[in-house]
Amino acid sequence: MQTLSPLDASFLHIEDAATHMHIGSVGIFEGPPPGPGEVKQAIAERLPLVPRYRQKVRFVPFALGRPAWVDDPHFNLDYHVRRTALPSPGGDEELRNLVGRVMSQQLDRTKPLWELWVAEGLGDGRWALISKSHHCMVDGVSATDLLSVILSKERQPESRPAPEWRPDPEPGAPELIAHALALRALSPYEATRTLLSAARGPRRAARKAVDTTRGLVNFRSLLTPNPASSLNGPVGPHRRWDWARARLSDIKEIRAEHGGTINDVVLAVIAGGFRELLLSRGEDVEGRFIRTLVPVSVRTEDERGTYNNKVSAMFAELPICLDDPVDRLRSVHEQMQELKQSGQAVAAERLTALSGFAPAMLLALSGRVGTRLPQASVNTVTTNVPGPQQPLYLVGRRMLEAFPFVPLGGHVRVGVAIFSYDGGINFGATGDADTAPDIAVLCRGIERSVGELRRKPPSPPAERVDGPSAESARGRSRRPGNRSGKAGAAAASSRRRGSSQVELPKQ
Repeated sequence: MQTLSPLDASFLHIEDAATHMHIGSVGIFEGPPPGPGEVKQAIAERLPLVPRYRQKVRFVPFALGRPAWVDDPHFNLDYHVRRTALPSPGGDEELRNLVGRVMSQQLDRTKPLWELWVAEGLGDGRWALISKSHHCMVDGVSATDLLSVILSKERQPESRPAPEWRPDPEPGAPELIAHALALRALSPYEATRTLLSAARGPRRAARKAVDTTRGLVNFRSLLTPNPASSLNGPVGPHRRWDWARARLSDIKEIRAEHGGTINDVVLAVIAGGFRELLLSRGEDVEGRFIRTLVPVSVRTEDERGTYNNKVSAMFAELPICLDDPVDRLRSVHEQMQELKQSGQAVAAERLTALSGFAPAMLLALSGRVGTRLPQASVNTVTTNVPGPQQPLYLVGRRMLEAFPFVPLGGHVRVGVAIFSYDGGINFGATGDADTAPDIAVLCRGIERSVGELRRKPPSPPAERVDGPSAESARGRSRRPGNRSGKAGAAAASSRRRGSSQVELPKQ
C-alpha cells in the first residue's frame, strides 16, 4: 500500500462529470495491423516493470487521509487492452473523432486507471494505438518512460515471459484508516527532518527561499484577469481533438535564422495558431495576449522512471496581438530571458509540498473549489513532453508518428500539448466539444506559422542613428530591458500588465 502524494491526490479530487483528468497519446504505426492477442502479449511481458498498472486507488473512509495505491486482486488485462476499427474511409479525421470519443469517457475508478486501444483501418494499412492514463498515475514527462517500457528500440526484441503475478491482499477499511493515521503522526517528524536538512545546507536553503519569495511575488499577477474570451467558460464532458505537425529540423532552421530557442519557436507558433482561432471567431486581438499555464517537470535525473507527479507551473503571455510571426517570436524570446529570474517553478513546487501537511479533507475541498472558480486569469494550458528521438517498435511494427492529449480543467476550454518523437514535433489540441469544436483552425494556424517563419528573411540590423546622440542611442540599445519595434512594445506591455513568463522544458 502506497499513499498518493498531495499533487497526485488533487488530480482525483478535482475530477467530476465534466472534468476528466486523464492524459494520453496516439501512436500511428506501419502496417499490417497486429493479429489478435499480439499487443496484449507484448504488454503482459512488460507489466512487471510498471507495477502501478496493476494497482487501483482506494479512498480512506471519512477522508481521514489521502487515497492509497493497492494491488487489484481482480486485475484483467483483457479489460484494459481493447480493439476497435475506424469507419470508412479510415482517414485522419476518423481517427481524430475516435480519439475525441475515447477521451470523453472517464476511467473506471474501481480498476487500474489506464486503457490502451488498438484501432485498425487507417489508410495505407496503418493502425493506431490510443493510450489513456489518469493524471494521478504519472505526469507527462515520466509518461515517456512508460511509453519506452511498452515500446521497444528493437523491431524484434527478445521475448521475456512474464512471471506469475501474486497480488498483495487488498486492505480493508480499518487498515486504510490505521495507515492514514500513522502517516499523519509522522508529519511532525517529516517537518523536523526538513528543518534539520535546511540547517545542514544553509546556503542552498537560503537560495531556494529567495527564489520562492520571488516566484510568489510574480504569482500575484494572476489576480489580474485577462479580458473576457471565448477560450474561457464552463465546459461539458465531451472532447474534440485535433493535431498539427512540424519537423524538428524546421524548428532548428527557424531558430538559426531568427534567434531564440526551440521552446521560443514552439510558443511563438502556438501564439500564431491562437491568433487565427480568435480572429475566425470575430474577436478583437488588438493589444491582446493569451495567458497560458505551462506545467514544468521538476523531476531530477535520478528520479526518472519514478511513476509519480513531480511538476510545477509557470505562466507565459502569448502575443496574439502581433501580426508578424517574427515579431511574435522576438516578443516570446524576450519573455523567456526574463523568466530565468522569476523563480515561479520553485514557488509552485514549495506550495505543493506544503499542502502535504494539510488534512486530506481540506486538500480535496480546495482542489474542487479551485477548478470551479472562474479562471479568467488563465486562458489555456500548454504542456511540452520531450520524447525519444529514435524509432520505437511494437510487435515488430514501427511507430511512425506520436501525438499527445492534454485534459481540460476548470474553465479552460482549449489546451495544447507538444510531443517530440523521432525528428518530429507534433501538437495535440484538446477542445470542449460544445464550445470549441473549431480547434482545427488553431492547428492549421500552428502549421501555417511554422511555414511563415521558414519563409521569412532574417530581420535587418537596427538602423544606425545619425547625429550627436548616435553613440548614446546605440548604448541604450545594448542595455538590458531596452525594447524596440512591435515585439519590444509587446514585451513591455506584457510587463506593465504584470504578466508572468515561462520557458518550456528543454527538448
